[in-house]
Amino acid sequence: MKHECGHRADCLKMIQLIVDGEATEQQLARLKDNLETCRPCIEMYHLEREVKELLTKRMEKRCCPDQLIETIKSKILTFS
Repeated sequence: MKHECGHRADCLKMIQLIVDGEATEQQLARLKDNLETCRPCIEMYHLEREVKELLTKRMEKRCCPDQLIETIKSKILTFS
């Protein structure tokens, strides 16, 4: 079992894709292989999954007023 990850940033991106349900089958297979040998990636995966679960449970969905949506969109467009 590796105790240091030489490609931590890439692994984090892949883990986030998987946790968000956006990963391809190939990415899932790569991560599965990696998790069998890399302790830092295992820990990162569990942390990301826990954070996602907490946010999902704690977030309350509310409707935004149409005026607020339009204001935000117009401000985004002015920065583009």
